[in-house]
Amino acid sequence: MSDQIRVRFAPSPTGRLHLGGARTAIYNWAFARTHGGTFILRIDDTDPERSTEENTQQILRSMEWLGLDWDEGPQKGGDFGPYFQTQRASHYQAALERLIEKGAAYPCFCTAEELEASRAAARERGDSFQGYQRTCRNMDPAEAQARIDAGEPHVWRLKVPEDHPAVVFEDAVHGTCRFEAKELDDMVLVRSDGTPTYNYATVVDDGEMGITHVIRGDDHLSNTPRQILVFEALGYKIPTFAHLSMILGSDGKKLSKRHGATSVEEYRDRGFLNDALVNYLALLGWSLDGETTIIHPDQIAQSFTLDRISKNPAVFDEEKLLWMDGEYMNSMSDQEFAQRILVPQLAEAGFIPPESYSQRAAWYDQLSNILKPRCRVMGDAAEKSRFLFDLVYDEPSVNKNLAKEGTRGYLRACYETLEVLGDDIWTAEDIDAALEEVPVKLGVPKKKVFQALRVAECGHQVSLPLGPSMELLGKRESLSRIELADPLAQD
Repeated sequence: MSDQIRVRFAPSPTGRLHLGGARTAIYNWAFARTHGGTFILRIDDTDPERSTEENTQQILRSMEWLGLDWDEGPQKGGDFGPYFQTQRASHYQAALERLIEKGAAYPCFCTAEELEASRAAARERGDSFQGYQRTCRNMDPAEAQARIDAGEPHVWRLKVPEDHPAVVFEDAVHGTCRFEAKELDDMVLVRSDGTPTYNYATVVDDGEMGITHVIRGDDHLSNTPRQILVFEALGYKIPTFAHLSMILGSDGKKLSKRHGATSVEEYRDRGFLNDALVNYLALLGWSLDGETTIIHPDQIAQSFTLDRISKNPAVFDEEKLLWMDGEYMNSMSDQEFAQRILVPQLAEAGFIPPESYSQRAAWYDQLSNILKPRCRVMGDAAEKSRFLFDLVYDEPSVNKNLAKEGTRGYLRACYETLEVLGDDIWTAEDIDAALEEVPVKLGVPKKKVFQALRVAECGHQVSLPLGPSMELLGKRESLSRIELADPLAQD
């Protein structure tokens, strides 16, 4: 195998792809892309009770939506498959046989009760090491084989050399990490039912797939010395490790459901842009130069390095994500916003047919120009422009701004002023200029007149700018809405 960088993202399909997992995937993908390497997606589905096909499919959907294209894995294949752990049993068995043959693994027949009694005795003695006491380590091979042949339940353990020095490795994020080997017991490789443990299976997979860098959450840091022992026993080259600090909520605790949405698909369904979410998650622990905040995924894929990852936990701030999402939308051209966001959103809401853009491109582009700086997520586009297609009066807005003494006179004065405007000068500028004269003539504050008219035109006291809204509605519809609101007003 060449020295080309090979990294993997290996989620367990026991739930949705959450934000922490997505960040890990982004870092692996970006590292591979920056260095011309290979990005592998592997499904670690060895938990039969919690792993489901539905969860696997949502992981694949989330990865595709984020734009994290993988080079090997499900739907792609590759030379080092299968890429599902449940399909790799023969690989784990072959590796175990190699370990047994070289004397690096042995059967253990201790029951759960015996193991607990041994731990309790170690605690009572005050032993510094209270793990597995290697009870079966030096059993006579003939006796062990006879017990296996008799069908006695057993596990297979790693035989850690008694003179093994401390396990020391250079973590790309945390620097030098040291674990005393004497504190690492002879861990279980294969359970009594024949299934591999995580620390065994992941090493076999990483070794056979030629993984050069393992980039993952620091909740796996304590697993690393044990995995290094397995790498050594199997003769695999030990990869470079980079352990990422956790993502915290605003309360300083690990991000979880109590902080709100935590899965990729939840943010997709709420209307966030995939590029904005990738950008934001990438900055939770990594930076391009310490200053730049808007970094498009294609730039991340050209500039990502491990030495820019912080060892400090990152705090997830949804307000900042909302700001970033708005920045991405505002940076689009009017045409791109209309075609990518506005028209699809309006069509999904049932306001227009999907093919509407080609019929009224200039109109949608004009609306997009108004909407872009006012949207924080994609769903805002349809909600903020709903009144153009479906006028619904907001009762509190009507009561506060329209159903008040004198408002009928305000509307009639607006109607008379606007009615004389020619169709050729029905623009936001002309409309606003004409309306400026109304409160002066009536001798009342602008706010009273314009808020009454706003509710008449838009149904709500909070809306897009009045002049541009009326230009988009057109002269006939704008005048019609004033007449429609007349019965709601008072003399």
